[in-house]
Amino acid sequence: MPCETRFISLAFCWLLRLLIAGLQAPQWMLRIASVTVTSSVCVMLAVLLIHVRQFGGYTNVVLASLLINLWSEGLIILAIVFSVLTGFENVFTRPEYLIGIDSPRHLRHIYGHLTFGVGLGTLSGSAVGCLLLWLLRSLIPLSKQKRQAVG
Repeated sequence: MPCETRFISLAFCWLLRLLIAGLQAPQWMLRIASVTVTSSVCVMLAVLLIHVRQFGGYTNVVLASLLINLWSEGLIILAIVFSVLTGFENVFTRPEYLIGIDSPRHLRHIYGHLTFGVGLGTLSGSAVGCLLLWLLRSLIPLSKQKRQAVG
């Protein structure tokens, strides 16, 4: 699974969420198409591929988490900016998702995604990803031939 596939799957989930919300589907359907859950799955897939291909380490997990979170938060910010510019409300600018945000241009919401979304998303994704990689390497170690070829 190439790296682009994870970014495309995030964009697909984002678009699906916008379409479902635009059709005014029930709330439970919106929760199925979650960009946050999809980004977490993408980080876990990256960790699995790092282990299976035996190429990369913990630094690569952190970088993958950062890039995936930047992409997902960027898509959400794009939807917020589009909504502000066009005046059409979407799922990312609905009042029930903007708890405590009164700014008409949703600047606080954008700042929140840029700071807490990227920061905490990357930290938590990196922590869980590094733990998963450590567990995979502990439970499924490299064979002796592959260990000699690598080291």
